[in-house]
Amino acid sequence: MENEKNEMKKKPGKVLPWLAAVLLAAALAARAAVPVPAGLFTQIWNIGTQLIILFSGLVLFSAAARAVFQRVSPSSNHGKTVFTLADSAIRYLLIIVGLLWALSIVGVDVRALLAGAGVLALIIGFGAESLIADVITGTFMLFEHQYEVGDIIVVGDFRGTVTQIGIRTTQIMDSGGNVKIINNSDIRSLINRSNDLSFAVCDMAVPYDKESLARAEKVLGEVLPKLHREHPDLFSKAPAYLGVQSLDYENRAVVIRVAGETHEENIYKAQRLLNRTLFMAFEEEGLSCPVHRVELDRE
Repeated sequence: MENEKNEMKKKPGKVLPWLAAVLLAAALAARAAVPVPAGLFTQIWNIGTQLIILFSGLVLFSAAARAVFQRVSPSSNHGKTVFTLADSAIRYLLIIVGLLWALSIVGVDVRALLAGAGVLALIIGFGAESLIADVITGTFMLFEHQYEVGDIIVVGDFRGTVTQIGIRTTQIMDSGGNVKIINNSDIRSLINRSNDLSFAVCDMAVPYDKESLARAEKVLGEVLPKLHREHPDLFSKAPAYLGVQSLDYENRAVVIRVAGETHEENIYKAQRLLNRTLFMAFEEEGLSCPVHRVELDRE
């Protein structure tokens, strides 16, 4: 399902350059071959064909730039960050240039427009103040290496992988494939979990007596080094036994804690493996706690 969504998103990007190329060729051929009588229709014809040529040229230039970026495909996260930011900047630049060029084609004096004192106030009135804040914030984030494409970050209550950093927004995708788009200026604080190793934590309950606790600690001394040897891709070293985490008097259990260092992108996989391994090992040694069942009277 997710692949189908991605393909549907890619289709317009594949069709648009071809459509622009056809329009560009048709407009150039029409201007060269079709005789146009003088008068108002001539002006409409010239303006229309010039706008088509402008639109088609900008679309083709944008597609060519994106193809170059995809061809280079840097391997480092910093390289990917720079490329996504450059791609976003080029698209915004093309929009601005295209808009000014289109105004010039229809007869607007662009130089006089830009020189007017009221233009700046007009732009700010349309929300450019927010745009400028987003651009400045994104630039500082890039140079300060606060986060890059591929990093796992937490913004507010949303945790995900940075998939794209634009000149104005940042896209983050969580483990469920949900994408959150945040304005750069709205990112006041964040946690970058890719800077250092994370910990996969497992709490296990053993029967409430010292013999069971001693047996559990002995099992951990055998299982944890073996777990690291079999899965060095998940654990940078053998998970550590941290000790007794809590005492559960109600269920007559001792809760012990184990933690293993792993990379943030493997945190869930490592935690599931740690839970399963310790559960199976304790079951084999008869260290599982009794399960309390509540009987309901149906009468």
